[in-house]
Amino acid sequence: MPVDQGFEDDDDDKDASSEGSDRRFGDFDCPECNANNPYDDKFGQGDEIRCYYCGAEFLVRVTDSGRLKLRLL
Repeated sequence: MPVDQGFEDDDDDKDASSEGSDRRFGDFDCPECNANNPYDDKFGQGDEIRCYYCGAEFLVRVTDSGRLKLRLL
C-alpha cells in the first residue's frame, strides 16, 4: 500500500491548538484506568466528565495552548 509522505497525523492538532482554551474535545483517555472514552457531545473548559469504565469523574481544564487537563473530583 503506498504511503503519502506529506501526511502527518498531527495536522489536526495544529489547527485545534490555535483555538486555545476554547478548544473542544471528542474523547479522552482516563488518567485512572487508561480507557479511551469517546463523547458524542464535545466537552471543554469547565465541563465535568465521567469515565465510562471506572466511573471516575473529572473537571476539564483547557490550557491557553489548547491542551486538555483533567482534575479528579
